[in-house]
Amino acid sequence: MFIETVKSEGLAHYSYMVGDGTKAAVIDPRRDCEVYLDIAREKGVAITHIFETHRNEDYVIGSRALARKTGAAILHGHEDENPFAYGETVGQGDVFCFGCAVLRVIETPGHTLNSISLSLADAGYDADKPVAVFTGDALFIGGAGRTDFYPGREEEVSGLLYDSLFGKLLPLGDDVLVYPAHGAGSVCGAGLADRMFSTIGYERRFNPDLQVDGRDEFIRMKTAENHYQPPYFKQMERLNQHGPLQFDTLPVVAPLDADGLAKAMDEGAQAVDLRSPEAFAGGHVPGSHAIPLDMLASFAGWYLDYDADICLIADGPEQVVQATRELCRLGFDRIGGFLKGGISAWETAGHRFGTIPAVHAHELGEMSRVPRPDRVLLDVRSIDEVEEASLPNTTHIYVGEVASRASELPKDARIVTFCASGKRALVAAAALKRCGFENVSVCLGSMAACKAIGCRLAA
Repeated sequence: MFIETVKSEGLAHYSYMVGDGTKAAVIDPRRDCEVYLDIAREKGVAITHIFETHRNEDYVIGSRALARKTGAAILHGHEDENPFAYGETVGQGDVFCFGCAVLRVIETPGHTLNSISLSLADAGYDADKPVAVFTGDALFIGGAGRTDFYPGREEEVSGLLYDSLFGKLLPLGDDVLVYPAHGAGSVCGAGLADRMFSTIGYERRFNPDLQVDGRDEFIRMKTAENHYQPPYFKQMERLNQHGPLQFDTLPVVAPLDADGLAKAMDEGAQAVDLRSPEAFAGGHVPGSHAIPLDMLASFAGWYLDYDADICLIADGPEQVVQATRELCRLGFDRIGGFLKGGISAWETAGHRFGTIPAVHAHELGEMSRVPRPDRVLLDVRSIDEVEEASLPNTTHIYVGEVASRASELPKDARIVTFCASGKRALVAAAALKRCGFENVSVCLGSMAACKAIGCRLAA
């Protein structure tokens, strides 16, 4: 018997392959599914079943692509209101055997109404005693799934999640291993631990979301959480509910010279600069998005349009390949090219380039002490971060909402953006430049630097 974990960076997504003998199952596959075929060849097994633990909101599920390559059955939980347009439905207690590996379905609604978990037992010892459980987005390591996807029903679904956790998952036994669908950095939970392993017993003792005095307290805690919903979530829900896009291999992205990129942008293409905040601030293609590669999975869905081509500006071909992979996982298939030679090719071709002045943390701290009507210090962190520690005399708009709420800011003022480290501040500064704000600066280092040099924080 084997369990293979496949981690997809950026999305902090975990998928799994479980098998024994000649058969195996895949749980929550990603869209670029070659990795599961490689594991199957290595283990000498056939993939016969694909399980979806829930309707995913944050990435395109790879079930149909993998099923087309393997002939495997796609299985997911029951959905009354908006049934799946593909696959088969499973329910509480359904059992599937892969040699000695026995997977048993546990209905665990809450994060979504169709959520399921899968317990794993070893028939060579005891087919009814689980050794592990794949919890999807119900139970994480250090947290539990968010419950805000059904407007007006938050209390109801939070109560369902409590029942799933305390009535179905925790009773499996303290020695049972926990395999969630996401880890630290995922938008599907808050404060998740930066490790890939745990047990029911450890989570029972240390998981903050499980340290509650009953169902009512749990509901109050979950409904009080602050979560953001990027616009692309609705696109993911539609694709994953009604049939994800077909997918074979990653597209090969064509090179563009500087004139070609300029022409593409004139025709409506979106330019995405993957370089570091410092590099973008020093020189960039006017009108381009600043989304550093390690933040692409988190913020592409806030700012990019599915109906327009995407052109990439990178430090090298490796960044282009990785960005293409991450964009395709989010359903962005219209990748129209990349700037060959990078930003230097743009500059040497004689095209104008933009800059964003950098502000030192010491200067930011001084500005926060003396408010001025012609200056806005814009904190683009999450509300939870702001409530934990903030500077005085600042304005808060979450980075993902800066473009949609830009009208709330005075265009004739100097805008200084900051966040925890400067990365999100640069994303926001570039968004403001695209919205027509001319006097925009970014604090590199941001709150981390402010804390290091002892800036005065708000009371």
